[in-house]
Amino acid sequence: MTDIPPLPEGYEISTDPARIDAARVHRWLSTDAYWALGRSRDKQDRAIGGSLNFGVYETVSGGQVAYARVVTDRATFAWLCDVYVDPSARGKGIGTALVAAVREELRSHGPKRVMLATHDAHAVYEKLGFRPLDRPDHYLALAFE
Repeated sequence: MTDIPPLPEGYEISTDPARIDAARVHRWLSTDAYWALGRSRDKQDRAIGGSLNFGVYETVSGGQVAYARVVTDRATFAWLCDVYVDPSARGKGIGTALVAAVREELRSHGPKRVMLATHDAHAVYEKLGFRPLDRPDHYLALAFE
């Protein structure tokens, strides 16, 4: 699967870490994302610093409207997380285009699989090729919280 849904006109995707609006990303995630509610700014900044980051930006204003983060060694492992689209930009296909761009970027690095966890967005990811684990009993987690 290599089809990449296009971003709506007036938006662009970038992996340039200098373009990430860290304050905006922190606000989005710590106040509106069920998986990151209450996350501290320091923890979010460390997460950004140790990850491959994707932003979606309005081409005219340069304002960031979406974000995705990948924890990866850029060779064998990738975990997609913190995918978020600003409420004002939802319903335009931005999230789907963002995840497709992430998928294609990671494909070029060669990991065997890309992992993610979601409570409520299965349909978004499944249309881009993500599937439930064939053998979830092979996977374990160590939870500190």
